[in-house]
Amino acid sequence: MSDTQPMPRQPYHNHGQGGPPPGPAYRQGGPPPGPGPQGPPPPPDYGYGQPPAPRRERRPRDGEGAQRAALVIHTIADIAAVILGLWIMLYMLEANQANPFVDFVKGSADWLAAWAQDIFTMESEGLRVFFNYGLPALIYLLIGHGISARVRRL
Repeated sequence: MSDTQPMPRQPYHNHGQGGPPPGPAYRQGGPPPGPGPQGPPPPPDYGYGQPPAPRRERRPRDGEGAQRAALVIHTIADIAAVILGLWIMLYMLEANQANPFVDFVKGSADWLAAWAQDIFTMESEGLRVFFNYGLPALIYLLIGHGISARVRRL
């Protein structure tokens, strides 16, 4: 038999009964079980014949702008504190100050802590750097996170 010809149907083996073998009607290919003959099921409604629903403008939800503003404030405070802390670490570990990255971090830390330079005048250079750059880092964190928490409550 070739692949293009349909297979012949096999006859039922009645096994002495007057009809098809027992079993649910859906296995035999007959109508679904239930009362009386039913017509074909209605076609699915995909909504093609209806006008489109009116679009609503997307407005920011209550507090969404405040949440974003708080996140920005929080992030700026964290970045400032990280730069100051990184400069303290690089100084304590005696990093090469001729390196462009170290020079960038030092310049950024000097700018961020300019208002706090020489608050502490100690003989030990390490302690002086630690306190003169650590205090601004702590203040940036406290003020930045405090303002951020306040803005979130709006």
